[in-house]
Amino acid sequence: MNNTKIKSQAITKYIRTSQYKSSRVLQQIQGKSYSEARLMLEFMPYKNCKIIIKILDSAFHNMKQNLSVNKQQIKIIEAYANKGPILKRFQPRAQGRAFPIKKPTCHITIKLEAQ
Repeated sequence: MNNTKIKSQAITKYIRTSQYKSSRVLQQIQGKSYSEARLMLEFMPYKNCKIIIKILDSAFHNMKQNLSVNKQQIKIIEAYANKGPILKRFQPRAQGRAFPIKKPTCHITIKLEAQ
C-alpha cells in the first residue's frame, strides 16, 4: 500500500492589499477541503477573495499537472500572507504641505495536500 501524500503550492507576490485583510480571509479557509474553501470564497464579501480564488486554483492546477487527483481528496494545509514592500505616496494638502500615504502590499502562499 503506497501511502504518499501529493503536495503543491502557489505563491503570489506584490498583491496590492494589506497583509491583515488577506490573513483574515486565509484563516477561514485553512484546513478546509478545496471545494469547500472555493465555495466559501465565492460568497464572502471581501475584495481579496477574488485574488485568493485565483491563487487556490493555481495551486490546484499545479497539483493536477503531476497526477489526476480527485477534488474531494484535496485539503488546504497552509494558507498565509506575508508583508510585502510598502509603496509610499504623498497627497498634497493645504498651504503647501504634503501628507504621506502608505499603500501596503503582501505575498500570499497557499499549500495543498492530497491523500
